[in-house]
Amino acid sequence: MRFPAPALALTSMLFVQLGAALSTHLFSALTPAGSAWLRVTVAAVILLAITRPKVHRMSRAALLATLLLGTATGMMTLVFIEAVARLPLGTVVAIEFLGPLSLAAVRAHRPTALVWPALALVGVVGLTRPWTGELNLLGIGFAVAAAAGWAGYILLTQRVGAQLDGLQGLALSLGTAALVAAPFGAAPVLHGMTPTIAAQGVGLAVLVPLLPFALEMRALRRMRVAAFGTLMALEPGMATAIGLALLGQTPSPLQVVGIALVIAAGIGAQRAPRRLADRRAPAARAAAARGAAANRGAAANRGAAANRGAAANRAAPSNRAAPSNRGAAPDRGAPAERGAALDRGAPAERGGRAASPASASAATSAKNAP
Repeated sequence: MRFPAPALALTSMLFVQLGAALSTHLFSALTPAGSAWLRVTVAAVILLAITRPKVHRMSRAALLATLLLGTATGMMTLVFIEAVARLPLGTVVAIEFLGPLSLAAVRAHRPTALVWPALALVGVVGLTRPWTGELNLLGIGFAVAAAAGWAGYILLTQRVGAQLDGLQGLALSLGTAALVAAPFGAAPVLHGMTPTIAAQGVGLAVLVPLLPFALEMRALRRMRVAAFGTLMALEPGMATAIGLALLGQTPSPLQVVGIALVIAAGIGAQRAPRRLADRRAPAARAAAARGAAANRGAAANRGAAANRGAAANRAAPSNRAAPSNRGAAPDRGAPAERGAALDRGAPAERGGRAASPASASAATSAKNAP
């Protein structure tokens, strides 16, 4: 059965948020950093065993980009889970979403694109409610760091995807992420590991990142990136719903409004480039029409020149013959023959003049040609 691409994308986001919510149950046994390191390490081991990357065949630039991507992934995973340990899941995802939103605004090279990150920031203020005095600065700091990490992750993923085929880049980057996160999370895992926690770690690793990545890859093959980005804007709302259902994190009415503003900003940021492309389309079509007209005119000019050249070539032998005849007449001393020579040259001259209408007709035909 073939599932619709939007359904695959939404399922991927659901798994990401489920994995984040279920990871909180391991915080007491492994610490937040320990739970994050366990997930990343298990996922890296599985992918490395499946793909077996050919490191010796990779260029130095590809390896460097992969190492940078793995570093960004490891740090982003750590700071995100530390933020989740201190703030509601929906709030963390909304703050983290500022990263790709700001990146999209910067890459748009249009001042009006900054409206969407600003709108999302207003929503984040409504979510965190700094005027209540209950602001968790450390949690917000971790979430902002996760936003920066997500923006870097997007840029580096594009670079690695362009340089390496298949899942090799992902496998190596996850292996690097596991090494980067090891100093922060390996010790709690080694001290608190039990068979039950090991099984939970494998399940969470499948939830995030193995299944989401596979589903996103299949979805992106069958839908436009802008449409995928629009769906991704729903993720803060999805995270809020999962936080309410699994973690008992009930948002206030103002926080619901804040989530709605973040979602609206995400959708607006994806829709704006399409509207700009639609406005540019008539101008592009007009330019194409002008170019086609110019090409047809050039073809007509070339056709007319070719016809004139052909007529001149046909006229040339007769014209060249006329002086020869005139030169022969004085030797024979017959003025009448000079007149005959002129008469023989006349048809050629008429033929030369008659070529003009033919050339005009040919030019007209060439101009009307598609």
